[in-house]
Amino acid sequence: MITEVTGIQTIRMLYVQLLYRCNFACQHCFHGERLQHSDAFTLPQAITLMRLMHKEYGTEAVNFLGGEPFLHKDLPEIVRYAKQELGLHVEICTNGYRIERRLTEIAPHLDLLRISLEGNGATNDAIRKFGSYQGALSALAYARDLGVPTGATMTVNARNIDEVLPLVRTLQDYGARQLKLHHLRAVGNAAHHPELLITDQAAYGRLRDQLRTAELSIEVIVDEDLSEDGAPEICTADERAVAIPRVEADPRGALTMSCKAVGKDAHAFWYDKEAGHIVHRPSDTDELALAVPDVVYARA
Repeated sequence: MITEVTGIQTIRMLYVQLLYRCNFACQHCFHGERLQHSDAFTLPQAITLMRLMHKEYGTEAVNFLGGEPFLHKDLPEIVRYAKQELGLHVEICTNGYRIERRLTEIAPHLDLLRISLEGNGATNDAIRKFGSYQGALSALAYARDLGVPTGATMTVNARNIDEVLPLVRTLQDYGARQLKLHHLRAVGNAAHHPELLITDQAAYGRLRDQLRTAELSIEVIVDEDLSEDGAPEICTADERAVAIPRVEADPRGALTMSCKAVGKDAHAFWYDKEAGHIVHRPSDTDELALAVPDVVYARA
């Protein structure tokens, strides 16, 4: 269905938000009130979606997220199927809070564990949850000991922009391979925390200069919106691209092909979880009709 409508034939990575439920309520979370919703993928639904994407669009990697993916009761079986049956590159994005027991189960099938952090110590805990910083470091150390490669994500905001480099150095000490920096978008919980929004666009330029001149052993990937000029306005749908890097499925089955559309009701395609196929549900406000550009990432 996606190919027929857009011309896209290949989608490299599938992001699966397994459930909305989370043990955190972070101030910047794009899910907002949906954190309280019960929508979730069942084991058969997740398997069917992965199989469909792999067969029809050549998908070679999957990233499981939520909500908090480690709260999903079938996570070990889902991860095991993705790796053993489909041969996918498997990543999980998690808050890392008390995941050690379940991480042991899935470690042999996991290619990357990415933990969300918003700064060092108290800065992180104020945005995410008290005790979450130490919990994340514990998970990083545990994963390292299991031989699981690790990385981190950070959503840059007014409260933590000065802690990017200190966090990078902490991650280096824990053996993490990469930090991915996201631009804060005023959706979900972030819409209720305007104090997190950065009003001085020059601050992004200063951050990028710091990253360029720092001697770092860790790879830092930066959302191009974190620049004084913002990201290029690129929309793959307009260009009739034959390959795109990602598609994301939320717990309802809504699909998005642009990070900038995630967290908004702008869905041209849905995965019908009961029928097991993708359907086209166009509207005047979907991501194709609005030509929503994707996020562009680049090395710092």
